[in-house]
Amino acid sequence: LGLTGLAMVTLVAASQKLGFTEGLSILIPWAIFLGGFAQLMAAVYDFKHNNTFGATAFCGYGLFWFGVAMTWMINLGMFGQKAAATADINQLGFAFLGYFIFTLYMTVGAMSTHKVLFTIFVLIDLLFLGLFINTLGLGGEFWHKLAAWSELGIAICSFYASAASVLNTHCGTTVLPVGKPFGPWAPKS
Repeated sequence: LGLTGLAMVTLVAASQKLGFTEGLSILIPWAIFLGGFAQLMAAVYDFKHNNTFGATAFCGYGLFWFGVAMTWMINLGMFGQKAAATADINQLGFAFLGYFIFTLYMTVGAMSTHKVLFTIFVLIDLLFLGLFINTLGLGGEFWHKLAAWSELGIAICSFYASAASVLNTHCGTTVLPVGKPFGPWAPKS
């Protein structure tokens, strides 16, 4: 559920960053329901199963999407023109920096899950780095494109990881391989 939510919201958001679609109004419900609620539901499930890594990741990114949706709503004037007029987009840039830092250590943790999830986290690292630099107006179009293409890669890899989780569990065999954990803290088999 969490990976499906991530896949859907990043696909829709990437379509806007890449110029395939325009505007933010229609992104808001996808950010709230698939980015926010779906990932928070997955976080609760992981908390109940003592999966600290999964719960922290899904909760952290679910809350991220609520924050982004609220930011878009402020910028669109949904909370009044005074809120929109006094919004400082650089604050969002620093939120992206915070999520970049969060994602860096979550990427280390992803090495002990599987290679597809690790790839998703590396792409999220690139997304937040690109968003941070682009939002602050530094470095030119390269950083916007890095964020956009990384986000599309997140969507594709998340759809694959979600399908692998569902099909591999449901069928009781490896239908879609995800790669073994690796790195110094990988579980010993």
